[in-house]
Amino acid sequence: MNIFLWHVHGSWTTSFVQGPHRYLVPVLPDRGPDGLGRAETWDWPDTVIEVTPEGAREASIDVVILQRPHELVLATTWLGRRPGIDVPVVYLEHNTPPDPTGTTVHVATEIPGCSLVHVTAFNATYWDNGDVPWTVIDHGIVDPGYRYRGDDPSACVAINDPVRRGRAVGADLLPFFEQRFPVSLYGMRSEALGGADVPQHLMHEAFASHRVYLHLSRWTSLGLSLLEAMHLGMPVVALAATAVPSAIPTDAGIVETDVRVLRDAAAELLQDPERCVQLGKAARAAALERFGLDRFLGEWDALLEEVAA
Repeated sequence: MNIFLWHVHGSWTTSFVQGPHRYLVPVLPDRGPDGLGRAETWDWPDTVIEVTPEGAREASIDVVILQRPHELVLATTWLGRRPGIDVPVVYLEHNTPPDPTGTTVHVATEIPGCSLVHVTAFNATYWDNGDVPWTVIDHGIVDPGYRYRGDDPSACVAINDPVRRGRAVGADLLPFFEQRFPVSLYGMRSEALGGADVPQHLMHEAFASHRVYLHLSRWTSLGLSLLEAMHLGMPVVALAATAVPSAIPTDAGIVETDVRVLRDAAAELLQDPERCVQLGKAARAAALERFGLDRFLGEWDALLEEVAA
């Protein structure tokens, strides 16, 4: 099957392109947001093919996957075909809605013949999906293997663009936690807050040296970095927001809504390396069971076959 999609979310796409299909990814000379092409810091198979606008018009396409509202017009321009009318279409929604009251109508309701996929059940509940057929396909992770060392008695957190995203990603909470213990911040455009933009292929090793993984997002989708940390065998300390409580079992870490309780619990955990190892192994087992790659790819294959039929 030939699948046309933009390179939008590198970590998610890395898992998706491990499937048995050909993945046609738009590329432009400037490699900007609408033409990134193949990833440079993730390991993608040869079945991911870069296509120019000219090449896309000539390409055989079985399914188009949209991930941003403007891609409906963009895809029509690139392909010379209308998603949902001339070619089957799936809209993949990565995010929580902008309005937490659950009244935001999803753009997929305006696309004829569209199927909608959410990455968490929480997201699906809070978006207004209208009459669009929708489903939830939980994240799948390319297993990095058990790497936990925890020799650095500190916490780490991954936040992309923390200054712009602010309270939604819990960036404002970092000083509060740093009053009790050191916290290392990783992520794109995190330097303004003292963070490090570590290349993706080095991120897992950087995480694994820290004793605890900290997740402080208030209103985001379930973070792939959190799930990657669990795969690494790290104990996790997480704010109980959005889909987090359903993703982290009680024996895999600490999940709490009260940031005061969360900080105190994290500080105690950092002083107990044996418990960290125990929690981290449980976190890895839970992540492999629920967020394994085979399950993820199998659910996507079933949906793609249904949509393309």
